[in-house]
Amino acid sequence: MLKIIKYLKPFITLIIVIIGLLFVQAICDLSLPAYMSNIVNVGIQQGGIENAVPKVIRKSEFDKIKLFMSEDEKEKAEDNYVLLDGANLSKSELEDYLKDYPALNKEPLYKLNTKDENQIDELNCIFGKPILIVGGIEKGEVSVFTLDMPEEMQGNLPASIDAFVIISQMPKEQIEIIKEKISEKFKDMPNSMITQSAVLYLHQEYQNIGIDTDKLQSNYILNEGFKMLLLALLSMGATVVVALLAARVAAGLGRDIRDNLFRKVTTFSNTEFDKFSTASLITRSTNDIQQVQTLMVMLLRMVFYAPILGIGGVIKVLNTDTSMGWIIAVAVMAILTLVIILFSVAIPKFKRVQKLIDKLNLVMRESLIGMLVIRAFNTQKYEEKKFEKVNKDLTKTNLFISRLMTLMMPMMMLIMNSITLLIVWIGAHQIDAGNIQVGDMMAFIQYTMQIIMAFLMISMVSIMLPRASVSAQRIVEVLDIEVSITDPKEPIHFRKDKKGYIEFKNVCFRYPGAGEDVLSNITFTAKPGQTTAFIGSTGSGKTTLINLIARFYDVTSGKILVDDTDIRDVSLQELREKIGYVPQKGVLFSGTIGSNIQYGKKDVTEKELVKAAEIAQAMEFIHAKAEGFNAEISQGGTNISGGQKQRLSIARALAKKSQIFIFDDSFSALDFKTDVALRKALKSETTGSTVLIVAQRISTIINADKIIVLDEGKIVGNSTHKDLMENCEVYKQIALSQLSKEELSS
Repeated sequence: MLKIIKYLKPFITLIIVIIGLLFVQAICDLSLPAYMSNIVNVGIQQGGIENAVPKVIRKSEFDKIKLFMSEDEKEKAEDNYVLLDGANLSKSELEDYLKDYPALNKEPLYKLNTKDENQIDELNCIFGKPILIVGGIEKGEVSVFTLDMPEEMQGNLPASIDAFVIISQMPKEQIEIIKEKISEKFKDMPNSMITQSAVLYLHQEYQNIGIDTDKLQSNYILNEGFKMLLLALLSMGATVVVALLAARVAAGLGRDIRDNLFRKVTTFSNTEFDKFSTASLITRSTNDIQQVQTLMVMLLRMVFYAPILGIGGVIKVLNTDTSMGWIIAVAVMAILTLVIILFSVAIPKFKRVQKLIDKLNLVMRESLIGMLVIRAFNTQKYEEKKFEKVNKDLTKTNLFISRLMTLMMPMMMLIMNSITLLIVWIGAHQIDAGNIQVGDMMAFIQYTMQIIMAFLMISMVSIMLPRASVSAQRIVEVLDIEVSITDPKEPIHFRKDKKGYIEFKNVCFRYPGAGEDVLSNITFTAKPGQTTAFIGSTGSGKTTLINLIARFYDVTSGKILVDDTDIRDVSLQELREKIGYVPQKGVLFSGTIGSNIQYGKKDVTEKELVKAAEIAQAMEFIHAKAEGFNAEISQGGTNISGGQKQRLSIARALAKKSQIFIFDDSFSALDFKTDVALRKALKSETTGSTVLIVAQRISTIINADKIIVLDEGKIVGNSTHKDLMENCEVYKQIALSQLSKEELSS
């Protein structure tokens, strides 16, 4: 899989943009629980009042609170507040303030004069306990009359006496003792609970000042809700853009790999094609690349996002409440255990699936190509059983994997719901103990779910990873294979004074991995203007010998010279430009008759097109088609006969006007009349070219300038027809098996 990464180089910029957007998405998603917590804690429970720092407070209440502050705390508190006194305000200023604070008409107010968050946090610690003490005294929950007073005074004080007046008249030392004793009651209370309790006092104070606390609460909830909506929209926008960019990167990656794979396959010699079946190459170019492409989309959308979300969630959880952090560890361990168990069973099956797909393609391809033979031998049932077996094997394996992976989601949901119950159980006890607030527990649940979802996303991708990894490995096998036949590092050019001169010098060849040579000590020459024919029994090495000239294979030893130049010293393009090749099996491409004839040379004129077709004896059936040269040819030429395919293949080679023509048993599908007419026209057209003909029929090569007889990979005859009939027993036996003595001597 790592070797595929190098193909992502052109998309680095897009990937960086995607990662940046994933951070934006994660920040937005991780921020939402905090806003939700604020709505519950502050908006609902605290009436929209965020902290214990009063934004505005009556002077009388401010003085009460200051009684329980140290000198430094009083100074800091007074520095951050400004006194609003109706007597000292202008008429317009007073009218403006009265709209918000009607109580200003009755007594002076202190207004918070800072927006610095750090200052407010410091003031929150200063005001918290004093407000709580004042509120407790005013409600009668805390009595100062029993604290450090003479026994004769305790319980005998009139109810009408203001406690704060008494406290203000006490010595500082005694006030400190009172503060310490009252503070003892709140020492175990968390700061969050102190703030929440102090807010109840502020809520009542705001009502006394004339502030609409209902509006204050609704405004806070709407404001926080609007922020959540904006974050959700931003997250959605980032998600959509990430999806689009990820699809673009994955599609581009698939395109580039497919292009490189196809280019690589086009450089294969027959040696490499022998290592990979056609069905396997097709699967690797389509299904395997699709697997990698799909995985890449998921990687960019989920795998990159999951760590950001997971790590961010852990940080948020630890900041929310560390006492329940162990729950995250339990959840992660449970998920990892589940994933490891499932994939240890699934990965071997994923590898088997790809091999079964190859096998299915192979059986399907064989059946489709050989359908006529299957019908002729009435073996449809046998082929159906063969296909059914492979299909059932693939289905069975896929079902096993699907059932196994189906367990993942229910198990994940069970873990998620169990963790939620655990958090609620533990959180309820924490709330009851006053350690956290309801909103904190709700935020903790959401952060925990985000962390679990991060692992769930990785797990979902992990389902695809083994199969995609196998696919990537199969693709790399093709891309990394060392091609045996390549251009030389410093190619030379053919001599200009010779055109089409071929010489074999002690050529030996054996197939890769074979134990013995297929061709041994092959030595001959083929000159321009001459026709050199090859004949021999099946398996004697005729086609193999022809394939060596075009470097479909390279010789094992010896050398092949074209125009006195070793063909291994020139580029493949220059070598094959010299050759007009007609294969043993006529291969046509989807398109038209004209496009197939022009395949080897795109600038063929209409006159040259017609001439090549006439020489190949193809004009008769071309004229029979209404569209002529524009008649459609289906893939593989399945809509024309075998003889027509051969004639169009010959016309294609002739249109190229090459210096060397190779006909590899290319007349076998022609009737004798067409064969004779074609060879006669061919002789007059190729007078300046070297013609090599591989044939099974003696009549095709009887008039060749030179006939080379092969037997078990060795040359056993090299002369004209007449000489070979007298001196070569192998040739004589082949000839007499096809024609009578009278036909051979005529």
